[in-house]
Amino acid sequence: MNEIELLTWARGPGLFWATVIMFFGLTLRLFEILSLGRPKELAEVRDSGVRDGWMLILKRSLPELKHWKYITASYIFHIGLLVIIFFFIPHTQLFRDIFGVFWGGWPNFVIDFFAVLSIAAMIYMLAARFYDPARRILSNLSDYFAWLVTFLPIVTGYMAFHRLGMDYTTMLAVHILSVELLMISLPISKLSHVVTFALARYYTGSNNGRRGITS
Repeated sequence: MNEIELLTWARGPGLFWATVIMFFGLTLRLFEILSLGRPKELAEVRDSGVRDGWMLILKRSLPELKHWKYITASYIFHIGLLVIIFFFIPHTQLFRDIFGVFWGGWPNFVIDFFAVLSIAAMIYMLAARFYDPARRILSNLSDYFAWLVTFLPIVTGYMAFHRLGMDYTTMLAVHILSVELLMISLPISKLSHVVTFALARYYTGSNNGRRGITS
């Protein structure tokens, strides 16, 4: 398979099956969580828990001053990744081709800025896992795998756009394949938190609120 055939496969069957696996896997993961329901109430219900559920989602989404460096890097990475996905012009054109919805992208120098920031933030977060004793103990292979499959699309995309490394066709194919690896990994790794984090936080806050416990 030459570089043209590899790129064609990545853009065609590879992208199709990665999308199917991602959506099916995430839907199944959500169904499994929602089907669990609530445990039987053994104590008097003090409140509906709705307000407490929403408040915990908000509370856990705010930065903590205690670990401000790591939290700042995490926010930079997440914001940068969202900007790259939804405002890089080739990506907006892809969404238009697939979903028929189009919005204007941002200038390339802005996307470059967020890409470099995201790469730097992710490298800092990885270093923190190695050098912070608590994070090092709590981190396992799945954490490093999640970091790697998230890091690769950003780096390979940057390299493809700036014609770095391999020839452009091969680099673009590698970038698309790395994105597809990320998509497939979403439902089967810790990366599934992209769709489950809000449910988990709401469930915890709601349960505590029903029992009269402040989260």
